[in-house]
Amino acid sequence: MGHAGMAATVVRYLRSVGAPTTAAQPVEALPRPHLRAVREDERAPVDSAEFRRVLGHFATGVTVVTAPATPVGSAMATVATEAPSAPSTPSAPQAPPTPQGPAGFACQSFASLSLDPPLVSFMVARTSTTWPRIARAGVFCVNILGAGQGDLCRAFAVSGADKFAGVEYDAAPVTGSPRLTGAPAWIDCVVHAVHTGGDHLIVVGRVEALGTGGCGDTEGGAAPLLFHRGSFGEFTPHATK
Repeated sequence: MGHAGMAATVVRYLRSVGAPTTAAQPVEALPRPHLRAVREDERAPVDSAEFRRVLGHFATGVTVVTAPATPVGSAMATVATEAPSAPSTPSAPQAPPTPQGPAGFACQSFASLSLDPPLVSFMVARTSTTWPRIARAGVFCVNILGAGQGDLCRAFAVSGADKFAGVEYDAAPVTGSPRLTGAPAWIDCVVHAVHTGGDHLIVVGRVEALGTGGCGDTEGGAAPLLFHRGSFGEFTPHATK
């Protein structure tokens, strides 16, 4: 039974029990919202530059989030295929989707989220040009960078360039996302959920595989790359007593 049939059944039932099927009084439209400019005293009380300066005191690790190559326009082609077309209108042949290389971007805002089920998260700006490609793939790999990979991080922080030019990597075992050579650890994920957070998106991934060493570093014992107050650094453990 379709929506129209269900609606008709409900109306017949309401009539049979004597319930009104139309409103007793005409329904008045709600007033249109009053639009106005935001006053100066209503703006965010924290200056964005000061916000960044203070939070820069929090040291973080550094990652590169990658996703496998996906055909451009593949999602649109799927929608067009599923939509019914008029029998009298012949459809023109569609060109195959244009292939696009792998995607990736440098990311500090990565964190473990849940042990059961195994979930991780990262944040990405809504203005990111890389995120739509990762979302289209539906999978990603988090590459945790080592102390000597600052240049690699800078390469993936540039917008509009071929970030994978000269970069060695292999395919993560489950999703096929690029697993960067020399990364001390990697986490292979599928996109589990996406939430809004102001001018960023909060992406939750379900972990399908993970490991240390990646390709080219079987020991996985490299020191991590840290980022603090706008500069890269290394971790030095305290001497044990």
